[in-house]
Amino acid sequence: MANNQAPQGNHDPAGSTQMFRAFVDEAPQGRQAAAPSGGGPRIGLILGVVVAVAIVAAVAWLALA
Repeated sequence: MANNQAPQGNHDPAGSTQMFRAFVDEAPQGRQAAAPSGGGPRIGLILGVVVAVAIVAAVAWLALA
């Protein structure tokens, strides 16, 4: 079975490394720009978990009563 992942002949693995390094260098800047949003999605997640726990507790209480 032939290896069809890379073209035959002049495959340059350094190109992949350079693209990865560029990605790693840019990734923290994107996170810093999104971080000062005030924690909106985190608050929604916490409220969702609290509501889910309350629903499970209510269903368990009704099942045992």
